[in-house]
Amino acid sequence: MRFSLPMPRRSRHPLVRALSLILGLAMVGVLMVFGLVVAGVLLVGGAVVFSLRHWTRKRATVAAAANGRQHQPEVIEGEFVVLRHTRHATR
Repeated sequence: MRFSLPMPRRSRHPLVRALSLILGLAMVGVLMVFGLVVAGVLLVGGAVVFSLRHWTRKRATVAAAANGRQHQPEVIEGEFVVLRHTRHATR
């Protein structure tokens, strides 16, 4: 069983065609403006978050240097095993 919709009939009246064209262009314009607004909000929000992180990180390093403490890097220790293939896999 195949589901299909009937083809919509296009109006022959030139005024209806012109109005539908203008309506379609207006909808595309609204969607583009909405997309630009969303992109702008994301860009500004990202810049604010980045600047806040940069500012707080810089203040933390200045405060640590004023206290005479330096940042000690954290080291993760573990045991590792190197695996070597003695046979090549066949395809």
